[in-house]
Amino acid sequence: MTAALDREATVRLIERAAGIDATPDAELPSPCVSVCRMDDHREFCVGCLRTIPEIAGWSRTDGAGKRAIWGAITQRLQALPAPADDLPQEWAP
Repeated sequence: MTAALDREATVRLIERAAGIDATPDAELPSPCVSVCRMDDHREFCVGCLRTIPEIAGWSRTDGAGKRAIWGAITQRLQALPAPADDLPQEWAP
């Protein structure tokens, strides 16, 4: 990812991702954090770390698919170079 991530949006996304496991399928929130801009390679949104197909299909995706997208976002978050104090304890190196 070559575009700079919005630090505040990334922290909000981390906080939202942390609560997904306990959220019922019918209540899974959109990962959108209102920073809608694709990275320089048009691979991921720099706000929510979703791909264009993930963004476009969100409203038509069932609970299992939304959980899979959240899982992918979590993996993307864990791969980000970030100071350890920004990461949940279980993600710290």
